[in-house]
Amino acid sequence: MQLGLDAVLRAEAARMGADAAGIAGGLALPVLKPTLPAGFGSASEVNFADVMWQAVRGVDDQSRTAGERAEAVDSGASDDLVGAMLSSQEASLSFSMLMQVRNKVVGAVDELIKLQL
Repeated sequence: MQLGLDAVLRAEAARMGADAAGIAGGLALPVLKPTLPAGFGSASEVNFADVMWQAVRGVDDQSRTAGERAEAVDSGASDDLVGAMLSSQEASLSFSMLMQVRNKVVGAVDELIKLQL
């Protein structure tokens, strides 16, 4: 059950862009309809920990693939330097986006902790 990491990251980037546009323009933010990642049947089967764990595994898989492709180019087993560099950049971007999502979640938890009951 491999998570469509690209889809999740694109959705988060779009949501962040919508948040920024709404704040900058003083407009009401649009209501976004959440979509389930591939491999999940219904919303009752999805929990945040599973989605984040799959995102982390996806980023790790991309990083390993990029490392393998770079190693193949270094050892002379492959001539695909451009592919190795693109794979490396994709893994780096995925990691950066995952860290942005993590930072948003940590910020939200901090705000929840600050709420007075």
